[in-house]
Amino acid sequence: MHLLIDSTGIKVEGEGEWNARKHGGPKRRVWRKIHLGIDEQTLEVRAVEITGSHIGDAPILPDLLSQIPAEVEIASVTADGAYDTRKCHDAIADRGAHAVIPPRKNTKPWKTITAGAVARNEALRASKYLGRAIWRNWSGYHRRSRVETKMHCMKLLGQRLMARNFDCQVAEVQVRIAVMNGYTSLGIHITEAVG
Repeated sequence: MHLLIDSTGIKVEGEGEWNARKHGGPKRRVWRKIHLGIDEQTLEVRAVEITGSHIGDAPILPDLLSQIPAEVEIASVTADGAYDTRKCHDAIADRGAHAVIPPRKNTKPWKTITAGAVARNEALRASKYLGRAIWRNWSGYHRRSRVETKMHCMKLLGQRLMARNFDCQVAEVQVRIAVMNGYTSLGIHITEAVG
């Protein structure tokens, strides 16, 4: 399985906004962050985490990987540059997967203590040798656009979460995931060039 990872923010109507509409005054905007992991072949959402907006992308990657059963072999994990951390690369290497994460600009090689650091230094060397644009094509990084499309589909189901407390918001996101996976299981269109 090739796993594609991304995250997005989704608005939550908090008490502060309702209070501001009713009585006037300053608004307090509340966001939740949704982290998705999808199977590149089937486009099915295989892992999901919901966090507050103050949590970054990288700390959640090991939790997403732990949602994939151990007997499922992960060939590669593709994510954006926000996941270029030691913890992410080590978690990916521990699952025996190949990381397709672009190294950050002006970054230095890591000390090769772990398998994740070795793989990351190879990606850094290749991106410097080939150039970032050619590395992205060579490594298959362009596949990550599929998870961005899945995020767009999630937002088509609603730009905000309606539930007020966190547990209900998690349940609301899980329902959206089930709906999206249901539509995906009905079939994916195949586009072929004619002529």
